[in-house]
Amino acid sequence: MAQSGTVTTGVPARLDRLPWSRFHWLVAGTLGITWLLDGLEVTLAGSVSGALIESPSLSLTPAQVGMTASAYLAGAVLGSLLFGYLTDRFGRKPLFSITLGLYLAGTALTAFSWDFPSFMLFRFLTGAGIGGEYAAINSAIQELIPARYRGRTDLIINGTFWLGAALGAGGAVILLEPGRFDPDMGWRLAFGVGAALGACVLVLRRHLPESPRWLMTHGKVTEAERTVAGIEAAILRARPGIALPMPGKSIRLGAMTSATMATILSTVLRLYPRRTFLCIVLMASQAFLYNAIFFTYALVLQTFYGISAASVGWYIFPFAIGNFLGPLLLGHLFDSVGRRRMIAATYILSGVLLAGTAWLFFIGALDAREQTALWCVIFFFASAAASAAYLTVGEIFPLEIRANAIALFYAGGTALGGVAGPWLFGALIEGGARVDLMWAYLLSATLMIGAGLTAFFLCIDAERRPLEDVAQPLSCGD
Repeated sequence: MAQSGTVTTGVPARLDRLPWSRFHWLVAGTLGITWLLDGLEVTLAGSVSGALIESPSLSLTPAQVGMTASAYLAGAVLGSLLFGYLTDRFGRKPLFSITLGLYLAGTALTAFSWDFPSFMLFRFLTGAGIGGEYAAINSAIQELIPARYRGRTDLIINGTFWLGAALGAGGAVILLEPGRFDPDMGWRLAFGVGAALGACVLVLRRHLPESPRWLMTHGKVTEAERTVAGIEAAILRARPGIALPMPGKSIRLGAMTSATMATILSTVLRLYPRRTFLCIVLMASQAFLYNAIFFTYALVLQTFYGISAASVGWYIFPFAIGNFLGPLLLGHLFDSVGRRRMIAATYILSGVLLAGTAWLFFIGALDAREQTALWCVIFFFASAAASAAYLTVGEIFPLEIRANAIALFYAGGTALGGVAGPWLFGALIEGGARVDLMWAYLLSATLMIGAGLTAFFLCIDAERRPLEDVAQPLSCGD
């Protein structure tokens, strides 16, 4: 880090005092679309898995379907690492268009896949774009949303993954209906939905400013204060007669350049080792749960319950809505009851419920509707838990390495818990033995319960606190 002189600024305090406004809706909508697109992609991949197996041009096996899911996740891991580094180095705003553009190219090309290797490649590129979005978008959202709204906002935005999932499920039902399209055309049209939606968002993102918090730690304090002043002026114009609260204390910063990889690793491994362990556990456990189960959701319904490929969307749709309701209804509790209690509770509850459902699945006590209903209950809590993992990673490390931290822990958690999961579950489903799949479910339940206990002892009480209070900036002059 290069440092020469110090400056005092009230940028963070001015951002945190703001009332909720049209600007914050713009941030939540245009940046939060990332999660909706990811949910759309994951659901489409799961919903059309039967169609991919039946496709005359692809003719994938269940194991190959699992491998394509792993390729998507591998791309997301590598994309998050690359674009996370670039986001902290060059700013949040420039990466908005680059990462979304890569996603658009990847998902559009997926629709034109001609064989298994090409489908794998294009899913990898799509995942790389989404992974890059995670780092750029999550860091910007947390830096722009006032502290008192940060928990619920982050959870609900992450929960929009499931609105995308519902959209993907509904689209799959329409596009895969027998007789509506050629068997090799319906799944191709499905992947075009994400490309069309993402193209619209590119235009809206042009209206967002660079993160003032990023600007102030990169020697651009004047520009940061000018950006905040513009946001304040827009709020006052929209609400004539209101007075903004007095801002809190200012902070003193040194003039710094971008953090090196050595600085990043030293910060997460030496300065904050307990926080690092917590984040790895939270991210890896939820990644295994979601990626293993949801990527193979359609295969379970088809293999063990005889649900046709065209009907899978009817089962995924209520599952997706239940997942969205979790963060939506529980999100405010993460700001009031607190991070520690709520993160621990949601992880442990989802793990215990999954263990019970695994046993009922093994003994054949459930039909497709009952299995889906129980999964809805489990993932009502698991969805809030998974969203809270991203919230935790984004708010407990210094501002200068925030995007890199999000990328590192997303990559590490996905690599440890997510990439192998879809392949493992796909292979077990192909084997057709309920007992094997039950043990895999129990493994996932154990990981979630363990993560909940870890959160109870190690979680940071970050609710309603400024980001600079939760983790002092590396450039802080105090």
